[in-house]
Amino acid sequence: MTEKNWALLNGLALAYVGDAIYETYIRDYLVGQGYTKPSQLHKTATHFVSAKAQSFLMHEMLAEEDFLTEEEVTMYKRGRNSKSYTSAKNADITTYRVATGFESLMGYLHLAKRTERMEELIQWCIKKVEATKDDKR
Repeated sequence: MTEKNWALLNGLALAYVGDAIYETYIRDYLVGQGYTKPSQLHKTATHFVSAKAQSFLMHEMLAEEDFLTEEEVTMYKRGRNSKSYTSAKNADITTYRVATGFESLMGYLHLAKRTERMEELIQWCIKKVEATKDDKR
């Protein structure tokens, strides 16, 4: 089997995978932190995985000079610029599109087997969210 060029995949397909991967890492993190009740897990997870949270994280990544590679920014933009026929229940269209770009980046890194880089970004996101949210355990 030949290696696929995942950079050619459309942004929404990348976001589909990225959403699942990112949420799995966040769920693992939260359970590892001692959260066990489903309602508690869900509420806490939204600080990390909501469209608003992902949009915030993406803006923070883009604001840090030389944090993302040119290729990573391209994968983000591919998702952000994709025409989706759905929207988030609790987010405006701009926030939703930036979040879709975030998920596209994660999906691309996962599919391209750039696991180390993906995990580096996810750990950065976790630290950023933990530093900005109220600790309500």
